[in-house]
Amino acid sequence: MDKSINNEVLLDVKDLVVHYVLEDETVEAVNGISLSLKKGETLGIVGETGAGKTSTALSILNLVQSPPGVIKSGSITVCGSEILKMTPQQLEKIRGKDVSMIFQDPMTALNPVMTVGFQIAESIMYHEKLSEKDAMVKAGEILELVGIPKTRANEYPHQFSGGMKQRVVIAIALACNPNILIADEPTSALDVTIQAQVLDLMYDLKERLGTALLMITHDLGVVAKICDIVAVMYAGKFVEYGTLEDVFNSPKHPYTEGLFNSLPNIKDFQSELIPIPGLMPDPTKLPEGCAFEPRCPYAIESCKKPLAQYAISDTHSVLCSRYDEPNFHIKLKKGGNKNG
Repeated sequence: MDKSINNEVLLDVKDLVVHYVLEDETVEAVNGISLSLKKGETLGIVGETGAGKTSTALSILNLVQSPPGVIKSGSITVCGSEILKMTPQQLEKIRGKDVSMIFQDPMTALNPVMTVGFQIAESIMYHEKLSEKDAMVKAGEILELVGIPKTRANEYPHQFSGGMKQRVVIAIALACNPNILIADEPTSALDVTIQAQVLDLMYDLKERLGTALLMITHDLGVVAKICDIVAVMYAGKFVEYGTLEDVFNSPKHPYTEGLFNSLPNIKDFQSELIPIPGLMPDPTKLPEGCAFEPRCPYAIESCKKPLAQYAISDTHSVLCSRYDEPNFHIKLKKGGNKNG
């Protein structure tokens, strides 16, 4: 694929529905989401644990484990190819080449009995048909790219710290210069100082290589630092979707408000956190109407009825029937949306 083409849509997901069909019940993990990602863009999917973020990421690579996972409906187009219609052999050719994924836990993502250099070289040998010797040379160069001396290519994962392991996982994902990079909570297993280094690294690589980045996180600070577009996910749906400026400066959904208000205010250390009351609904028994209704301070009886997605502008949409009522205003605590 020619990466010189600007504004080309590299990832297009439409009406994706993913369920996990168990013996006695069905987990409705993803319930009709759509997203689009162009060259050089970063989309952040943010939400609580269990919102459906990881199921969305695995679906893009057609890696949802079946059984029990089933991609019930929708379409996923990666670099012009429909993922859900591909054979296993076709999928092998695009995974790592057109689209790569950085998995959440570097401790389990690496093979403990293989050198880190060979784990990077494997993908290069498969996709670029290089010899093992040449692939190892390139693996060393990629290690240097993520800030690890190439002399460490012959070492094993246990010889690296947590932050260095995550850099190796990023190097594996970048080995064949993919068009799309999916990062599933890439900093959650790292301490704060290493988190900042890894995010800076990913942003720098995105800028240099023009890669489209899908960032999955529960951390609004990460979103503010690296993302151009934000999708707020709740109970398998995008309840708000827009540019970083749209969502951070003019949030329209009560759940988005709750996320911002639960952040500490760095300008007022005496202020109390305002947590979102209650829990996310049981994904096997989702309500007919708004899934956030039981926790929402603005809920009224009509919120229990089926909802449609409302477009606020060309770039901003919300899943809330009350967003445009004259007396309905999202109330962010002072400084609450400025903590990213």
